[in-house]
Amino acid sequence: MKIKILALCAIMSFSAVAKTNLTVYTAIENDRLADYKNKFEEQNPDINIQWVRDSTGIITAKLLAEKENPKADIIFGVAASSLLVLEKDNLLQPYKPKGYDLLSPKMRDNTASPKWVGMDAWATGLCINKFVMKKHNLPYPKTWEDLTNPIYKGLIVTPNPASSGSGFMNVTAWIQMWGEEKAWAYMDALNKNIKMYTHSGTKPCSMAAQGEVAIGISSSSFAHNLIKRRAPIEVILPEGGIGWEMEAAAIVKGTPHLAAAEKLMDWVSSDAVAELGATFSGITARESFMTPAGKVSYQSMIDNDLSWAASNRLTLIQQWRDKYELN
Repeated sequence: MKIKILALCAIMSFSAVAKTNLTVYTAIENDRLADYKNKFEEQNPDINIQWVRDSTGIITAKLLAEKENPKADIIFGVAASSLLVLEKDNLLQPYKPKGYDLLSPKMRDNTASPKWVGMDAWATGLCINKFVMKKHNLPYPKTWEDLTNPIYKGLIVTPNPASSGSGFMNVTAWIQMWGEEKAWAYMDALNKNIKMYTHSGTKPCSMAAQGEVAIGISSSSFAHNLIKRRAPIEVILPEGGIGWEMEAAAIVKGTPHLAAAEKLMDWVSSDAVAELGATFSGITARESFMTPAGKVSYQSMIDNDLSWAASNRLTLIQQWRDKYELN
């Protein structure tokens, strides 16, 4: 009996030692992380996810700073344009996950040796607080240009592109839609009405929902989730097109836990992640999982050149900071 107990303890001890801890850098909001962790670990009990969570810009800078001594095993739910920046610095491990062929070509690395795959997309929307608009007797904006009307002064919040992937995608969308000269002139005019630039892309919609501002330039999917919780907001998609980005995943080159990282990447392309993505944004990498609201946003999304955005990221962010943050 004593021998059996010792044997059982040895097996349990071995199982504990054999469990792989994956350090995962992510920009996904905290309230969603538990779902991803629990569902993945249910299917992969030998792997434990250890999240390191921050905004897209901070994670990108952190990974670049750690280039010579990587701390992360995998990047999960970070803007694809940021992954392209990391790819240029040779920080990503090539891997074609199971389920790759089921992903939309718009939402995966289509090179011969893919280094990243998309999970879901998020698109810009205007979160409008109905009560604040009524209180100030404000007209509902229909276009991007409408937001420069002085009647909205101090009543608009938008993300900081230096720290937020959503903020950066708005800057790149305006430039792609209108050209640099008109886009920067637009941002000059919009800046006069901005109450503050937030650290994260979801904060503007939260502030609008709480009545702190009339309009939050944020994620349309996040807005729809707040509406489900009876937040007093409406979503408007400005005419002329909206910016969008992807939550994407990639393996960090040099990880000592490559086999476990590959399992997580395989899972990223699975039905389970597509279902979670549909719940969050409605616009998933697996088109068959897209929701009706997601399809509406999808139809308004611009033709987004993510490679161009990645190549010009540092320059555009510095331009923006020089004009609106450092002065």
